[in-house]
Amino acid sequence: MKEQIKSLFAEGDLYATNDLAVKAGFRFEHSSVLNKANIAPRLSLAYKLGKGTQASLAYGIFYQNPERRYLPSPNELVFMKATHYIAQFQRSLNQQTLRAELYYKKYDNLVKTGVVGFTEAAINNNGFGDAKGFELFWRDKKTIKNFDYWISYSFLDTERDFLNFPFAITPNFAAKHTASLVTKKFVQKLKMNFNASYNYSSGRPYYNIGFDGTNYKFNDRGTVPDFHNVSFAINYLPKIGKADAKSFAVYVLQVSNIFNLKQTFGYQYSYNGYRKEAIVPTSRMFVYIGAFISFGVDRSEEVINNSL
Repeated sequence: MKEQIKSLFAEGDLYATNDLAVKAGFRFEHSSVLNKANIAPRLSLAYKLGKGTQASLAYGIFYQNPERRYLPSPNELVFMKATHYIAQFQRSLNQQTLRAELYYKKYDNLVKTGVVGFTEAAINNNGFGDAKGFELFWRDKKTIKNFDYWISYSFLDTERDFLNFPFAITPNFAAKHTASLVTKKFVQKLKMNFNASYNYSSGRPYYNIGFDGTNYKFNDRGTVPDFHNVSFAINYLPKIGKADAKSFAVYVLQVSNIFNLKQTFGYQYSYNGYRKEAIVPTSRMFVYIGAFISFGVDRSEEVINNSL
């Protein structure tokens, strides 16, 4: 099965006033496998409230083909559809950034699966769902000299009725609460950068859904434990501050999950569903030691950020 997608994208900017900007566009797409086309409009408004402060609204429709493993289907399928509504406030001033975002996303025409000839196959696009929540972000490089930190938090409330779900439930990839704290401290005298981070997410649901010959039902369900991870990294920059340097080196020591906490991402089940095994990292704690060397271009900041 060979897929050919033809697409056309157009977008334009309009400055209604010195403080109000409008961006409008659309995307046209045709799928040879589905033999169908769609037009997805996009619109965003941004209003400048003051120096370094902006509020924005965004609306857009997005289409996606069903997964390739469900194509071709014994029944006619259409594009899956997502409609996004987003409101955002951002203030970035004096090396401090505050961002808040609200969103609502509606999902239509999601693929539903069923058993056809002893094989699971896509049977229709009657699936649906939605997601709503908010995100908060704060970053501060100003308060403490040579110290940078940021805090983020997100709340997600989502349910979908798709694939073999008996009804609308929270997917197993969605955590209701996620948060992170990242800190960076540069010590000029030592030419070293110290990074520490903490990541948290509330427990995600897990399911074992089976087919009883007539309907799909839950054979097992639950919630995995909350996820916690504390990581630490040290970066040594021996040539920082040397104006005539032609090469730049960063030596890195990185330790992930320094408290060796147990982390469970879900469960995998035996064929008959009677036994289950936790899905966990290959190793609880991960230690990395490396060196990054670049010539002509100083990529030190990029290396430091990637080690967070």
